[in-house]
Amino acid sequence: MARLIMTITLNGQAHPLPSSTTVTALLQSLGFEGKPVVVELNREAIFPRDFETTLVTDGDQVEIVTLAAGG
Repeated sequence: MARLIMTITLNGQAHPLPSSTTVTALLQSLGFEGKPVVVELNREAIFPRDFETTLVTDGDQVEIVTLAAGG
């Protein structure tokens, strides 16, 4: 059975994504697995401990900000 495709807004741009995708799976698909990031889902920050259980659904707005040390 083929997975349905949905569209989310990712950092202001339309982004196709398989349905029933978790925040963890989204981060993995973007190459952010294990990297320090802040994720907002529909303008609410998601705790990293909740990435695995939080589903991204069709039409959601997702903002991902990478954290970098400076000096």
